[in-house]
Amino acid sequence: MPELPEVETVVKSIRPRLMGKTIDCISPCNDYINVFAPQLALTLQTKSAGQQITDIYRRAKYIIIVLESGFLTIHLRMTGRLLFSLSDDDKPKHITAKFIFTDGSELYFKDYRKFGRIHYHDSLTNLENKLGPEPLDDTFSSINFYQSLHKYKRQIKGLLLDQSFIAGVGNIYADEALWAARIHPETHSNSISRIKSNRLYQALRSILSKAIEQQGTTIINFYFGEGSKGNFRDALNVFDRHGQECHRCGTTIKKIKVSQRGTHICPKCQKKKSPDKSGLI
Repeated sequence: MPELPEVETVVKSIRPRLMGKTIDCISPCNDYINVFAPQLALTLQTKSAGQQITDIYRRAKYIIIVLESGFLTIHLRMTGRLLFSLSDDDKPKHITAKFIFTDGSELYFKDYRKFGRIHYHDSLTNLENKLGPEPLDDTFSSINFYQSLHKYKRQIKGLLLDQSFIAGVGNIYADEALWAARIHPETHSNSISRIKSNRLYQALRSILSKAIEQQGTTIINFYFGEGSKGNFRDALNVFDRHGQECHRCGTTIKKIKVSQRGTHICPKCQKKKSPDKSGLI
């Protein structure tokens, strides 16, 4: 599933071409009305028709399209892509929705797994109430991060994946940040010391920023624009490197399961430690 850097990359690729356009209609394709579920296609069409796009930005893993009145949100899920034109390789059965603009241009939502969704919102309040802070915002401080970690006794990997705790982080960047901070993914969040919390905080911000610069990570399904791939895969230290040597110590990278997700670790760099007398590691 595209994470923060990938969704940010998609936003940057579509924003220049969509800003200022007026929506004529948005319709499901191939009778796939679930692309708008649980809303009705007619509801989304009625709310969006005739509205001009005034801004586009990312929030967590959502693409937010700001209209004159209200908002459209697009969640790409596992395989969603936004295309301004279709090539001979794009099968019509994989197109779940189509935007038509008053200038005659079009935008297609291609999604062969069909998990992606498009919704209309009068307000983003309900969505915002479900999402945690943005890890790259100036308001996201190391102190607040440390304090938030200690509000929970949860495995740190699962907590990082919880979008209500921190927005936009997924499997790839959680694994990479925990490796960089030398923290085992099963470590309880409330046992992480201030030093290791700061290390994890800095790792998250640095890795996410570098991934955005490299236009995200393409493992299998992530593409943007006219078939471009993300280049951050070459910079990965643990994710998808099962059986290969750790770039830091040479130990073989292992894949385990944490929070029901495949998780990549270096057994030497990320040893599972017991808390000391203070309850910290």
